[in-house]
Amino acid sequence: MHKVYIRFYEELNDFLPEEKRKTRFVHNYIDRTSVKDLIESLGVPHTEVDLILVNGKSVGFDYLINDGDYISVYPVFESLDISDVQHLRPKPLRTPKFIADVHLGRLARYMRMTGLDVLYDNSYDDEQIVKISLKERRAILTKDRGILKRSEVTHGYFVRSTKVKEQLKEVIKRFDLKNEIKEFTRCIECNTKLKRINKSKIINELPPKVAEWHNEFYRCPGCDKIYWKGSHYKRMLSVIKELNAG
Repeated sequence: MHKVYIRFYEELNDFLPEEKRKTRFVHNYIDRTSVKDLIESLGVPHTEVDLILVNGKSVGFDYLINDGDYISVYPVFESLDISDVQHLRPKPLRTPKFIADVHLGRLARYMRMTGLDVLYDNSYDDEQIVKISLKERRAILTKDRGILKRSEVTHGYFVRSTKVKEQLKEVIKRFDLKNEIKEFTRCIECNTKLKRINKSKIINELPPKVAEWHNEFYRCPGCDKIYWKGSHYKRMLSVIKELNAG
């Protein structure tokens, strides 16, 4: 029987049992394995990891563990410059884009409300989500750890909170998206970017009071839904104000 000494840092501890959080612990093993397989066997998806140090040196996921190794595992860094060590993520997503799993439909709508590009369809299975994620360079948002442990997945995040507003705050903080918020620019139903439309072109489609009290309108080219700055807009601004205050 061989052993390594391992510690996980920051939010990676969310995946561990209480006795293994924020402390170095011993892990026993019989056969050598990759550090990636070791990490995931302990419950931490590889998509959450961006830096692994073994005996003080950065290594890749394919590193084979050795008896007596001291292993430190760090999450994705957003503001700390670690350019001199080995990142485990492929090239960052230049334009933040996401795809949400079946459990996160409300979160997808809230993110679209802030102008973020989020694909969602409750008919998508894991295979489709992974395929779209890779093809369109979208980070996967999920409540299912299993999908993040798939070897082909490169960008993903396990959403911790169960309340949608807290989920929104969590994702915006995790991906540093405050500067990406552009409210009232994307359809909350189908994710298409909205286009402004002249009131005269849609006057016959509007409720009488809406036509009387509003002059600024937007139409979704994808599903034809019409938007105006009514009560839903005020609620949206309230949510965004909370985000900016957080």
